[in-house]
Amino acid sequence: MANSRNIYVNNGDGSEDTVYRYLCPLRKAGSIIGKGGGIAKQIRSETKANMRINEALPGCDERVVTIYSTSEETNCIGDDEEFACPAFDALLKVHDMVVGEEVGSDGYGDDDDEYGEKQTVAARMLVASDQIGCLIGKGGQVIQKLREETNAQIRVINDNLPLCALALSHDELLQIIGEPSAVREAIYQVASLLYDNPSRFQHYFLSSSSSSLQQSGGMLMSPPLTSSHRNYSASRDVADAREFSICFICPAENIGGVIGKGGSFINQIRQESGAVIKVNTSETDEDDDCIIFISSKECFEDQSPTVDAALRLQTRCSERVGKDSTDSAISTRVLVPSSRVGCLIGKGGAIISEMRSVTKANIRIVQGEDVPQLAREDEEMVQITGSLDAAIKALTQVMLRLRASVFDMDRGLVLLPTFFPYISQATETSSKPKQRKRENYSHGSMEIRRNEDYGNQMNSNSHRRNHVY
Repeated sequence: MANSRNIYVNNGDGSEDTVYRYLCPLRKAGSIIGKGGGIAKQIRSETKANMRINEALPGCDERVVTIYSTSEETNCIGDDEEFACPAFDALLKVHDMVVGEEVGSDGYGDDDDEYGEKQTVAARMLVASDQIGCLIGKGGQVIQKLREETNAQIRVINDNLPLCALALSHDELLQIIGEPSAVREAIYQVASLLYDNPSRFQHYFLSSSSSSLQQSGGMLMSPPLTSSHRNYSASRDVADAREFSICFICPAENIGGVIGKGGSFINQIRQESGAVIKVNTSETDEDDDCIIFISSKECFEDQSPTVDAALRLQTRCSERVGKDSTDSAISTRVLVPSSRVGCLIGKGGAIISEMRSVTKANIRIVQGEDVPQLAREDEEMVQITGSLDAAIKALTQVMLRLRASVFDMDRGLVLLPTFFPYISQATETSSKPKQRKRENYSHGSMEIRRNEDYGNQMNSNSHRRNHVY
């Protein structure tokens, strides 16, 4: 295994950590989990690596196995007494167990089955877009060499990714097919190259946990992973923190559900997410829409309190669409500064088309006179319509795109959690869409700031609103 690495320095902390993401077929998950988690515990104990097996997503037949450790080469690999880091060792053990269940024994003594036919196995890994170049090489030289040396079919797939992939990150899917021994050798060489070229965003892979919080009304997004490993608990530089906010347009009849009796629900979300949440009804009539403003000061590498709170509140701030009262389709409206809309549209509409394709939701950018009058003069509206699941995924993608733009990372890697929260449909969503076109007017004496940093953060110099709740 290589002894030198191209180290990305991130504030001097955890810059040499190694992370692999292996896709385990659902039907084989038991082979690496074991009864009561016994096998997973054994792998962790033997290799000293950390391993997380994400929950399966509906409609996805694979689970993400995230394996991570320090880069120190402490583990002896194979009979040649070659040393590798704990994560490298654990990756091979996980692969061996998955393949061993499929072909029997350890899968490497004989590549023929009982009838003398050559056996074929497959292995799939998720690779960050800033790492994939080390596997392909200039003009495809590296991947071609890997194919020739291992006799395995090795492909990089960047479309039709499984649902468990970090869809918004432009992750690549590495697929290796061949005889068991060839695939294992390919995994070995690929892992070596990824070790030498760690992703600069690999810590973000560890910021979401697959164990969801149970709350009244359904399952909500989980808190960030708190790792016992010292490299993952390092404090962030306060200077790197920025304000990130989301602004919902909420039907007036939904406000009671957003606030809860005596403010119980909104206070619970504030406490659990850590975000600032403000409700503004001062500029509207009793039957008009109102503003739900969510913000927090956060670091890009950490899980976002704003995103967490917004996902918890989404269905309560949305309108139910469809003539059938049992229809689960909803419409979510979000105000976005005009200066940020480009990060949602992309060149020639490429980004918004991708988001529509990935989420199966209808995502529209409403501009000009069609924007509700609640908006500032320099704001546009993003309208998301679709099934509950599709709308949640679409809002997640929209928010993470906006968040990346705030951190000037919109040309880099933007990561979607490897799970999606489910929120109960028993919410106070409105069945009658209601919005008025924007007029050129001043909010007059009722104007004060939504958030004192919102203007700087979103490059907004327009009128500001009052907060009532």
